[in-house]
Amino acid sequence: MSTMNLTLLTDLYQLTMMQGYFKNKNNDTVVFDAFYRTNPSGNGFAIAAGLEQVIDYLKNLHFSSEDIEYLRGLHIFEEDFLEYLADFKFTGSVYAIPEGTVVFPKEPLIKVIAPIMQAQLIETAILNIVNHQSLIATKAARVVYAAKGDGVMEFGLRRAQGPDAGVYGARAAMIGGCVGTSNVLAGQMFDVPVLGTHAHSWIMSFPDEYTAFKKYAEMYPNACTLLVDTYDTLKSGVPNAIRVFREMREAGIPLTKYGIRLDSGDLAYLSKRARKMLDKAGFPDAVISASSDLDENLIDSLKAQGAEIRSWGVGTNLITSKDQPAFGGVYKLAAIQKEDGTFIPKIKLSENTAKVTNPGNKTVYRIYDKETGMLNADLICLADETFDTNKDLRIFDPIETWKKTKYKAGTYEMRELLVEIFRDGECVYESPSVMEMREYCRQEQESVWEESRRLVNPHKVYVDLSDKLYHLKAKLLEELSTEEDDD
Repeated sequence: MSTMNLTLLTDLYQLTMMQGYFKNKNNDTVVFDAFYRTNPSGNGFAIAAGLEQVIDYLKNLHFSSEDIEYLRGLHIFEEDFLEYLADFKFTGSVYAIPEGTVVFPKEPLIKVIAPIMQAQLIETAILNIVNHQSLIATKAARVVYAAKGDGVMEFGLRRAQGPDAGVYGARAAMIGGCVGTSNVLAGQMFDVPVLGTHAHSWIMSFPDEYTAFKKYAEMYPNACTLLVDTYDTLKSGVPNAIRVFREMREAGIPLTKYGIRLDSGDLAYLSKRARKMLDKAGFPDAVISASSDLDENLIDSLKAQGAEIRSWGVGTNLITSKDQPAFGGVYKLAAIQKEDGTFIPKIKLSENTAKVTNPGNKTVYRIYDKETGMLNADLICLADETFDTNKDLRIFDPIETWKKTKYKAGTYEMRELLVEIFRDGECVYESPSVMEMREYCRQEQESVWEESRRLVNPHKVYVDLSDKLYHLKAKLLEELSTEEDDD
């Protein structure tokens, strides 16, 4: 999948605009920012994901002869433009926030500096990739947080919106903190753990439940999790599982990874009853896992009820991010580069204040408390700005400007989030493995204060603008409003 030519994975108007730029000999180098406006699912943050697939896309960006022939057949593109496309490749520079990083609204997740025809074409694919994976990674992070240290398995493939959504959704879920996936193709592609037990059909294919359990245990003694709700969970399922576990012990078979899975009914009640039965039978280390339309809210509720579940299988609600099926990322022009290398800032106005863009060639710094290592705030600034942590730093909310914070010299640290990915068309970045991203994502979330991690009404982490960027934005707004008055 990573080598698929996705060049035509774009909106038609990107190509018609490209032809317009081409015919008007306008191919200025520009800056585009990909960012989002609102955290999904009411979360306090999002998880950046999908960068590796963006890299693959840009590396393979080219128009094949079949692509050009198809475009010719639309009868809207002229031959000189089609000839230009025949030699097309990406030659720009890209900066991005690494996958697994905790991110917030308005921050550039990806910054593209490239000739406008190139920068325009790649908008749709970048948003498609980043929006999807960042959404699922964020949802997974919420589910994992609700599980409070228990393992969360992703197994939503059959409910995903197609093969790609299933495969790359599983990848994103692993980054967000899942311990494994049922998706074998994802396991192969991304070298992540694949996990699974058996279905009700396995039980039903045998003369009785006990025989089904016994045969499964014989085949998989080191991964013996038995699905106990096919007929009657407490009257037959758990007793038959206990019978099989006892026979395994008597036969000298080590009971390592073993337990039961609940897939229906009142999971809190059934798990507590099953736990007592297993403990009484001498199997206190048997793990009770559960599935059945779980999400972070139900898991949180089950935890509050004292459910004896220590492993969670989450499918539909995770792989589709059912409560919020879209991330809402956008891609906006922020600056045009002059011949001398400096940038002319550009801004998009809107009746909606939240949709007014931040102009210029920018970067993002994260501010940490030096003593605790915890995340205090993020600062969006112009790319050429520098900061001295040995000096006081004052930041303020760009909308509610009276909300100000002062960090005293020596009490804080700063980290630039955007890293160089492409330089003049050449990739200069090597993506970590998915499991490395997963560990990095875990560490990232540990730096977020607990108040900002809670599932409901999390405390807002402020993303402020530097003084220089704030005043640049105010200047542009004033100039545009004056122009309107003159009209």
